Amino acid sequence: MTKLLLAGLIATTLSAKYTNCEFQNKDYIDVCEKVVKNGVSYNYANKFLLSYFKTKKYDEVSWKYLQPKHITTHKKSEKKANNVLVKYIPEMLEHLKEYKEVYDYSEKKYGVNREIIAAILMKETRLGRIKPTHDAFIVFNTLVVRTDPKTSREKWLLKMGKTNMVSIITHCYKKDVKPESCNLPSSYAGAVGIPQFMPNSFIYADGYKSKHVDLSKMEDAIVSASKFLHKKADFSKLIEWNKMPNLPKVESKWYDYEHKYENASLVYSKNKHGKKYKCFTCDKENLAYLKEYAKKIMRYNNSSNYAIGVMRLAYDSNLLLNQN
Repeated sequence: MTKLLLAGLIATTLSAKYTNCEFQNKDYIDVCEKVVKNGVSYNYANKFLLSYFKTKKYDEVSWKYLQPKHITTHKKSEKKANNVLVKYIPEMLEHLKEYKEVYDYSEKKYGVNREIIAAILMKETRLGRIKPTHDAFIVFNTLVVRTDPKTSREKWLLKMGKTNMVSIITHCYKKDVKPESCNLPSSYAGAVGIPQFMPNSFIYADGYKSKHVDLSKMEDAIVSASKFLHKKADFSKLIEWNKMPNLPKVESKWYDYEHKYENASLVYSKNKHGKKYKCFTCDKENLAYLKEYAKKIMRYNNSSNYAIGVMRLAYDSNLLLNQN
């Protein structure tokens, strides 16, 4: 009986015609109105937000790991990942050789070092070997439905969830994908594809000599990550690696610094809200060049440990490439 009722509800939803954004959930009203402004039809928006398969299923794992108490765990995991990934640098070298033509193309077009992009793809999905197990829309819908925006972080989470829902609905509408078939495999945080783009970053996606972008395709992942850093972080001039300090040593000193100061930041003395940090690279002339490019990497992921990890992998890869 339950299955029959569910089937009837789904059939009614799919056959209905909608001309407005009336929902009991005010956040759905916001999402609907924004996608309509993006050119999505009322009918499509409503069917998406009323779909049992999209808005009545929740990602418990994602909800658990996006809670504040796991932030410290994330930082420790990032540091551990950096230490582990160093042993995969030979894989990065093979990858850089295999996709040399693509990296030649993306470096020329966007001015972002191939070693930086390879390091990012290594950290994100180990060059595509880590496969996503979540659905991006369900991740963000879970956030939106369950977040009670009392704190500044909760308000940010709610806003982030809604903007990504908007991006997913708009993306699937433009690709003429039915709501129930709009499945974007993602991480528990809702990041999609080999370069782990959040849906609201799909505007930076770019194909390799193709208008049709597939972020699960390595060639497109390389070019898209390059475009992201070029456009969002003003990364347009290749790093001159001989200007960089010895990054393995710098990385080790950074971890000691981070352990000593709870409010440590690799590159910032304060954030846009005025919160102050103990800045590791500030006022250190020998680290000024590192600071300049680490800031750009942190536009991709704002973690200090992420940025130093990417820089270290890229630095070591460059050294070995020049030896071969």
